[in-house]
Amino acid sequence: MAGFYSQGIYLGVMKNCIILPALLFMIWVSPCLAQQTVDPVFDIHRGLNISHWLSQSKKRGVERIDYFTEADVKAVADAGFDHIRIPIDEEQMWDEDGNKEVEAFALLHAALGWIMKHQMKALVDLHIVRSHHFLDDAPALYSDPGEQEKFGNLWQQLSAELRHYPLEDVAYELLNESVAKDHEDWNKVYQIAYDRVRAIEPERVIFVGPNRWQQPKYFTHLEVPAGDPNIVLSFHFYTPHPVTHHKASWDKIRYWTGPIQYPGYPIDAKDTIGISADTMQYVRHHVQTLYDQEVLEKLILLAVDKSRQTGLQLYCGEFGSYDTAPAEVRHRWFKDVIQLFEKHKISWTAWDLKSNGFGILDAQRLRDGDPNPFKVPRSLLFQDQ
Repeated sequence: MAGFYSQGIYLGVMKNCIILPALLFMIWVSPCLAQQTVDPVFDIHRGLNISHWLSQSKKRGVERIDYFTEADVKAVADAGFDHIRIPIDEEQMWDEDGNKEVEAFALLHAALGWIMKHQMKALVDLHIVRSHHFLDDAPALYSDPGEQEKFGNLWQQLSAELRHYPLEDVAYELLNESVAKDHEDWNKVYQIAYDRVRAIEPERVIFVGPNRWQQPKYFTHLEVPAGDPNIVLSFHFYTPHPVTHHKASWDKIRYWTGPIQYPGYPIDAKDTIGISADTMQYVRHHVQTLYDQEVLEKLILLAVDKSRQTGLQLYCGEFGSYDTAPAEVRHRWFKDVIQLFEKHKISWTAWDLKSNGFGILDAQRLRDGDPNPFKVPRSLLFQDQ
């Protein structure tokens, strides 16, 4: 018994000598594991959206032609960005009878040519179709089989039109910010477009995001085609809303015109005293929820988790803050969000190039060749330099 007891002590000590270093090693590497990323199949880092050109705009003819030119592309490249996301709308690219609009497609081809000439990459994003808008309550795209077939056909045409561009330079995003009431409806509908593209271009990189405005928390519902490495997971990030959409005319948060802050509670409870019940229903959540970088990281990690589970590259296709927010609040938010993207090796595309409100760059200064056309300090956007 004594020998057995002594041997037991020896084995116990040896076991602890093995386990303790192993535990210490796990503790040491865990921060590194939290930041592990997938090798990119579409090698991009930071970019800008070119909004209100071939999407969400009534500009036509000379006005549309002049809005976005090679000079803009060169300025974006010179500023240090490596890609541009190009939203396009069905109503600009095809007429009511489904015929291609020649001028619109010519502009798209010109833009892709300029982008590659200046050694950047492009993401063509089908932003709005006639049967689906990201502000719709019940888009016909999810209830009408005819509209689903039409959606698939639009991508069949786009793929045939753009297939000659190098795989490493041009990628596709199937639809912007799905708003299906049922997550399964989005899985079903995007698969239709995905299959049409894959029939023509088996290796083209396709970006796809979760339902409900591509919010990270809904990635758990996104069904990703198995065995396809040429998919990039895309999410959008506009949290908290009082900071990102302060006084934006199309958003319900517009009813709040009082002070906002970040970090902290976006709306201070004391500032809500005396406001109407109607306004309070839109701001209540923002009075009760504190936001700082740690909270934002927990939200972003929901997207990172999906990337780890699938082994697919992760990308934030839209984020930004309306410039009606106080500059110091806006800049603190940008700093925290981009730090998180850099920490988790998430490539990103800010919304947007030069529109009123969200514009990252000043359009006039950009065209005048100003070496510092940034409306958001460059040091916040390029924190790794």
